[in-house]
Amino acid sequence: MTHRYDIARAAQMVEASYLLFKRRPPRTSLDTSVKDTLDKNHVQAVFLKQNILLIPGSNSVADYMKFNLRVLNFGGKKYRLNDELTEKWGAHDVIWHQGFMRHAKVIADWMQKNRYRPKYIIGHSLGAAATQILVRTHDVPGIAFAAPRVTRGIVQPAPASKCLCLNRNDDRVCDLPSSFQHLGEVHAGEGERKFLRFDHQMDRYQEMVTAQQAAGVLGTHWPA
Repeated sequence: MTHRYDIARAAQMVEASYLLFKRRPPRTSLDTSVKDTLDKNHVQAVFLKQNILLIPGSNSVADYMKFNLRVLNFGGKKYRLNDELTEKWGAHDVIWHQGFMRHAKVIADWMQKNRYRPKYIIGHSLGAAATQILVRTHDVPGIAFAAPRVTRGIVQPAPASKCLCLNRNDDRVCDLPSSFQHLGEVHAGEGERKFLRFDHQMDRYQEMVTAQQAAGVLGTHWPA
């Protein structure tokens, strides 16, 4: 059975996931739900008892330099996931963003080692890139907030279509790399512009979700 999730709640959860990795983490709405966390080599993720995977984005300049800027090469090594659906879903002609792929692979290896099987995946920014990739490899639904582009080439619609990429029209990160494409259904929404505010932050996406749902152009759950 395909798991559906409340989009506004998903936005709240992935924003709360950032707080879990602070040096002195405050109490959050996730405290009683956390099963395990990953914090390794600038890769962070949260696995909940409900089998929901949360992936926050970059927390430092080092994260950005290590993953976001490594588009086609990573130390001379080409990264890919062990994906039994590769043949079926047409990945042979696909070029993956190597920084995003390496980031996703660390999370995939951690889940495999611990025998975690997500039924839903939610990510933001760098975590949204990993969400697009892991939705495809695990064949489960997910929501990617502020999603950059992860692939270049022909990818068949399913299971990539299980990922909803929620992007703001004023967030330029979502248009990068320009020669790549998103892996999933993209909803580009308007949000209230605020002077001197960075429109990539997760709280700005919560505002966008509220506004888009109030306008009746964004559903309450995904998959719809």
